[in-house]
Amino acid sequence: MPSGSHWTANSSKIITWLLEQPGKEEKRKTMAKVNRARSTSPPDGGWGWMIVAGCFLVTICTRAVTRCISIFFVEFQTYFTQDYAQTAWIHSIVDCVTMLCAPLGSVVSNHLSCQVGIMLGGLLASTGLILSSFATSLKHLYLTLGVLTGLGFALCYSPAIAMVGKYFSRRKALAYGIAMSGSGIGTFILAPVVQLLIEQFSWRGALLILGGFVLNLCVCGALMRPITLKDDHTTPEQNHVCRTQKEDIKRVSPYSSLTKEWAQTCLCCCLQQEYSFLLMSDFVVLAVSILFMAYGCSPLFVYLVPYALSVGVSHQQAAFLMSILGVIDIIGNITFGWLTDRRCLKNYQYVCYLFAVGMDGLCYLCLPMLQSLPLLVPFSCTFGYFDGAYVTLIPVVTTEIVGTTSLSSALGVVYFLHAVPYLVSPPIAGWLVDTTGSYTAAFLLCGFSMIFSSVLLGFARLLKRMRKTQLQFIAKESDPKLQLWTNGSVAYSVARELDQKHGKPVATAVPGYSLT
Repeated sequence: MPSGSHWTANSSKIITWLLEQPGKEEKRKTMAKVNRARSTSPPDGGWGWMIVAGCFLVTICTRAVTRCISIFFVEFQTYFTQDYAQTAWIHSIVDCVTMLCAPLGSVVSNHLSCQVGIMLGGLLASTGLILSSFATSLKHLYLTLGVLTGLGFALCYSPAIAMVGKYFSRRKALAYGIAMSGSGIGTFILAPVVQLLIEQFSWRGALLILGGFVLNLCVCGALMRPITLKDDHTTPEQNHVCRTQKEDIKRVSPYSSLTKEWAQTCLCCCLQQEYSFLLMSDFVVLAVSILFMAYGCSPLFVYLVPYALSVGVSHQQAAFLMSILGVIDIIGNITFGWLTDRRCLKNYQYVCYLFAVGMDGLCYLCLPMLQSLPLLVPFSCTFGYFDGAYVTLIPVVTTEIVGTTSLSSALGVVYFLHAVPYLVSPPIAGWLVDTTGSYTAAFLLCGFSMIFSSVLLGFARLLKRMRKTQLQFIAKESDPKLQLWTNGSVAYSVARELDQKHGKPVATAVPGYSLT
């Protein structure tokens, strides 16, 4: 129990802090005014293209390198004399950890900066690859190449993609198309290079060189110059309040129970502000659809080559199908982003996303009927194009739902939702193949999963528009002088005539109606 003198000292510090609050309130208002003055609209060019270049390199160093880890599969299996299942866990772990820890990357970039987060991630990923070159068992690779490298990639991926959305508005889809194409282009270039490195320096030397290559993430992080947008004018003030409260907590005795409770409240408040979009009905529907979409898109990249071999296609021709898939994926990234930025499609980017996901689902449904190379080549072109198309539009659709302010946190959650489907869908598809003796059931399940994802989002958007139209009609019927406007999930009617006493519009809630 604290002594009387100790209690008196703590009390005096708390009283001093309370007396300082009026002055601090003035400082907070001044800081808010300065931040508003510095805020700007997305430049849609200028340094934004350097952000796109940085994000392009980030996708090469993260997603392309992750895909190239599968090239080490035979080398690991031969050296450690393990079976397919245990060796395959290496790729699954690094991919899963990258997606599972994506929200952590958003938190680091929000509370520190995007630059610090990406640089830290680059150091972790490089350390993981370098330590992997000294591995003596698969368990060491699980920890270094799987967990440590995956964690580093997670700190880089979603913050870099979010920065592109802050620098572009009119040409956002095109910017994302160029940035996201790094995954396909990087795989196309790195795959033969990694194979050559393995032949020249063994798998240990190849991992060591990849570790040095991934250090370029630190350079990419340095390019991510922060920007304050007009949409974000409340965020700097909230961040300043949180920082001020943390400084005040340090001045009060750290042993005080009041201090601990206060610190917990401040942390919860900050996190609640960052992730308030989780309560939005539109984002919940998007999250559910992402789960079904991620389940469907993953198995094809695992089972296209085995399926082609099972219908009589040669090994070289089956590998050629995967090359076509990768190259057309790059074309889909860039061209679909450019097309949806045109004036005729600018307002229909959401619909274009639904169309691309649905087309990939239809391709899956047709795949069991395609049993020759001349039929599988058009399939690879179509599926690859629309796969690149919807990947480009995922950040665009997310921005449309949550806004630019919460984009980094929202993308962290969206990529987090990819983790579990990526982990379980290939084994489930493999079990269906073993059980039924054919690939038909596995491909049909993936196809229906992607179609359901598209239909779910489309139905939710249609239902929302029908409710909005209904509310506008009811408002006009009840009083022709009233105009309807919405704020979140609540509908308001605003009188056209001004209040004679105050000279301001009168807003009244429409009882019994909600948009959600």
